[in-house]
Amino acid sequence: MRNRKFDSWFLGVDLGTGSCKTVVVNEQLQVLGFGAADYPSTGIPDKWQEQDPESVLAGAITSVQNALQNVGDLPGKCAGLSIGGALHSLMAMDANGVPLTGIMTWADGRFAQQGKDIQQTPSAKKLYQSTGCPAHGIYPLYKIRWLKENKPHVFEKAARFLSAKEYVIYRLTHEYLVDYSVASGSGLLDIKGLNWNSTAMELAGVQDTQLSVVADPKTTLTGLNPDLARQMGLSPSTRLILGSSDAANSSIGAGAVRQHQATCMIGTSGAFRVITPNPILDAHVRTWCYAIDSKHWLTGGSINNGGIALSWLRDLLNRSNRSLHPEQLLSFSDLLALASSAPLGADGLVCLPFFAGERSPNWNLDSRAVFFGLSLEHEAQHIARALLEGIAFRMLSIKEILSEMVGDIQEVRASGGYTQSPFWLQLMTDVLNCEIQVSGWGETSSLGAAFWSLLGSGVFSGMEEIPSQITTQEWFQPNPADAQKYQILYNLYKSLYQAVRPSFGSLADIKSSFTMGF
Repeated sequence: MRNRKFDSWFLGVDLGTGSCKTVVVNEQLQVLGFGAADYPSTGIPDKWQEQDPESVLAGAITSVQNALQNVGDLPGKCAGLSIGGALHSLMAMDANGVPLTGIMTWADGRFAQQGKDIQQTPSAKKLYQSTGCPAHGIYPLYKIRWLKENKPHVFEKAARFLSAKEYVIYRLTHEYLVDYSVASGSGLLDIKGLNWNSTAMELAGVQDTQLSVVADPKTTLTGLNPDLARQMGLSPSTRLILGSSDAANSSIGAGAVRQHQATCMIGTSGAFRVITPNPILDAHVRTWCYAIDSKHWLTGGSINNGGIALSWLRDLLNRSNRSLHPEQLLSFSDLLALASSAPLGADGLVCLPFFAGERSPNWNLDSRAVFFGLSLEHEAQHIARALLEGIAFRMLSIKEILSEMVGDIQEVRASGGYTQSPFWLQLMTDVLNCEIQVSGWGETSSLGAAFWSLLGSGVFSGMEEIPSQITTQEWFQPNPADAQKYQILYNLYKSLYQAVRPSFGSLADIKSSFTMGF
């Protein structure tokens, strides 16, 4: 947090899957304050799969409240607010604006079959070429198809299909608008024409009137819902700049806006991506490409299992120690410390970390986690270390593909929660075998959201100004000996994946047959 005189201040809101985070900045994109909020529990069994829309809205409001309270007295006024939204979420809403479903997140694996059905058709390649999205159940296109096939009463009543961000913006402004990036993450947008794709809409069974109006991220709305604005601590006249997705904002906030700069992000999920001046697609359909605005596209690959895999292990270990008092339960920091106590390679334990299925590069929602080499000598610290190394191997597999597509990646910028852990950053640096730079502000998605507030307000003229505003605080260099060891382990990791790959589908079929009955 920095103190200096300024006339206006701006808000960037990162509406993530696990929580909402808000940053307050001045005209120089310098951080003045920060606030975060979890989404209140509503009794939905699996918060990663489906969330209550009102809970997400409440989390966004509380996040802004907390940020303003933490910064204290602010002279001047809020000149702009922008919201970044997590990709791939979907909810259905009736003609009266009443939610018919919860918000189905990227981690919801119920739609795998709908993606597989399209993968086997000639439409799959055509869809990828038009939308930049491989045929995969993570995309809202397939969630809509699932609703049509499995909950026809909901599908028939649905007047609108929205993402979490669109719902929050609707509640704040009563407008149905979606930015290019969040729209791209639905699998329904033509990434070159920047409008809804007719083939994709036909496959989903929807009309464009059931989708929000696609708009440039600089689009500005004036006039917030007075009651919600009051709860946040803002004037109802505050301008809302549409902004972009959390993925695009993560790269922007990290300062990686040129094609030779990549962002390595690990939050709940993870991604390795670059911003390019035109759409770049992979001949083997291993990556995705999403529009940001009319001059920039986001090209990369994502993993389903980042922090969510650590959450699984932490919760598993805590549940096994029910007798512990709350203050004795493991935190994420405790888990990372535990992992750091195990040697490189976890004493011969290798993890394929597919707890929530797989996105890039093989796009298989049937994939499941595997621990290979487990022995009686292994303890919790080895499992934690192997899990972190498995996540890093997933990122390396995407980096290799992107290097084929866009050329030499000269810089890697870190983004997401793992930037708080020097141990995890060094592990990732050694696995990728390249320097990783960490900016002075680790919550890059919220900072990227704030950028759109400044851009829409005329303070900045373009994305190219971002690198000069982002300072690098830390540089991590690979250890050559450790990088060599990780390359050996990575080769084993790839062999293991190919060996078990055919069994993922068989296991899914067996599980389904046991559930449904023979």
